[in-house]
Amino acid sequence: MRILIQRVTNASVTISGDKVSEIGQGLLVLLGVENADNEKDIEYLSQKLVNLRIFDDENGVMNRSVLDVGGEVMVVSQFTLHARTHKGNRPSYIDAAKPDVSIPLYEKFCEAVEKLLNKSVKTGQFGADMQVALVNDGPVTIWIDSKAP
Repeated sequence: MRILIQRVTNASVTISGDKVSEIGQGLLVLLGVENADNEKDIEYLSQKLVNLRIFDDENGVMNRSVLDVGGEVMVVSQFTLHARTHKGNRPSYIDAAKPDVSIPLYEKFCEAVEKLLNKSVKTGQFGADMQVALVNDGPVTIWIDSKAP
C-alpha cells in the first residue's frame, strides 16, 4: 500500500463539474492499493499518517501532526501509484489491486484514519474520473510505502 501525502491549505474533488468533497488546512492523501496489501498495511499507514509531524510549530519547525493542528484529511484512491515504468513508455498497472480487493481496503483505511482523527475523512469517488485541486502548503509532499524498508 502506498500513500502520497500533500500538506495543503485546501483541497477539493470535482466529478462531472460537481464539487463532491473539500477540506481546508490538512492533508490530501492519494492511496494506491496492491494485491499483497492487508490490515497490517492499513494499521501502519493510518498511524503514520495522523502522527507524521509535518506542520509548523510556533517556531516554524515541522513538529506538529495533523492531529496536533486539528487539520482535515482527504483520501483519494489512485491506482497509478503502483505504475511500473522501467520498460517502455507506457506504464503497467499490473501491481495495482482490482476493485474487489482495493475498494474494501480503501474503505477500511478511511475508517481507520477517521477513528484516529476522531473526525470524518473526506473522500473522492472510487473509480470516478476526478479532478483534484489543491494548494500544496510549503510545498510538502511525502511518499510512504508500507512495504518499503
